[in-house]
Amino acid sequence: MVSYLPGPPISRGSTEPYCTKRKEPLVLTKSGTILDTRCWIIDWITNGRRFQPEEPITEDYNDTVRLNLTMEWFMVAFVALLLASQVHSDEVPYEHMISQLQACPKECHCPPSFPNAVYCDNKGLKRIPVIPPYTWYLYLQNNLIDVLSTDALRNATQLRWINLNRNKITNEGLEADALKAMSNLVHLYMEDNLLTSIPSPLPAKLEQLRLSRNRISKIPAGVFSGMDHLTLLDLQSNKLQDDAVTEVSLKGLNSLIQINLAKNQLNSMPLGLPPTTTQIFLDGNNIEKIPAEYFKGLPKVVSLRLNRNKLANGGIPKNVFNLSSILDLQLSHNQLTEVPVISSGLEHLHLDHNKIKSVNSSDICPPGALDDYLDENGPRLRYLRLDGNEIKPPIPRELMMCFRLLRAIVI
Repeated sequence: MVSYLPGPPISRGSTEPYCTKRKEPLVLTKSGTILDTRCWIIDWITNGRRFQPEEPITEDYNDTVRLNLTMEWFMVAFVALLLASQVHSDEVPYEHMISQLQACPKECHCPPSFPNAVYCDNKGLKRIPVIPPYTWYLYLQNNLIDVLSTDALRNATQLRWINLNRNKITNEGLEADALKAMSNLVHLYMEDNLLTSIPSPLPAKLEQLRLSRNRISKIPAGVFSGMDHLTLLDLQSNKLQDDAVTEVSLKGLNSLIQINLAKNQLNSMPLGLPPTTTQIFLDGNNIEKIPAEYFKGLPKVVSLRLNRNKLANGGIPKNVFNLSSILDLQLSHNQLTEVPVISSGLEHLHLDHNKIKSVNSSDICPPGALDDYLDENGPRLRYLRLDGNEIKPPIPRELMMCFRLLRAIVI
């Protein structure tokens, strides 16, 4: 039974597991220490190899070697127990590995060093070949696939990760329950395809859904029902309008952390985001205003990106960004003429390429900051971008006195 450390390779250049099979014997140094003990244990268990001394052991340090070897064997036994306790779903029985390699589609590559992965990318495929049963990571990007076939994936019930980016898949080409049948899938990549609607039904265990650069204009009601594990939803560069992103369409995203709706056709802030959301990306839309109470139901927002919208100061209520949770606020390429009120905890502020003419420290500096600048609750701003405005140097001294932690300011 061969064990591999978890985690899929990102590209074919990183398919080797942490410990590769050794051709050379392992070395015992003069101090009695076995080099790379963790890999040696795996090597010893799988290949029955023994170590050999780096050079003949003399009587001068024989006692030291015995003592160190005793400690080493204690460590070997301890780590072996740890390995044994951790080897569960990541282990690949020998017979499964052989079966997997023998069933590898002729159009694909199945590296023996990572038998759970099947690479069928960049092959000009128009159909998905029959995938072996012990596949966890399936790479089908950069092909001409237009049908997601249930038949081709009928044996691949253990799939955790599938990459279908840059194909020609349409909603009509998604066979019924083709995705739902992947009951163990946690990562689904379908970027740069021809989808017009979010696929349904989706696998219940899905954690990341990446559908950027499609033609999606519709989010079917109930599509996220039961999706309690989904933490990342990427829908950037689609054709979503305000009536598509609602509380009804997003219902069920109870664990969502990051949502990317950049480069769509939104005119207002999206409704229905769950209170768990911490990262909101809305760059490149047509948003003109933010409701005063918008963030009241979003207490965990850490990063908010609204670059390249149509925001003016009249569309931003005075304290809408004065949030204790927010660390990163990006408002570049808008129509602001004044710096908005920010919280003392904000660390990164992007205001470049607006119409700001001056920076009034009394407006931007949080109340009491000049009096308590040594207090740990003082302003935390570290990075400030003001370039591309109508501001002329020098920077007001009071501004620098307020934000004592500033490490970079671009003007």
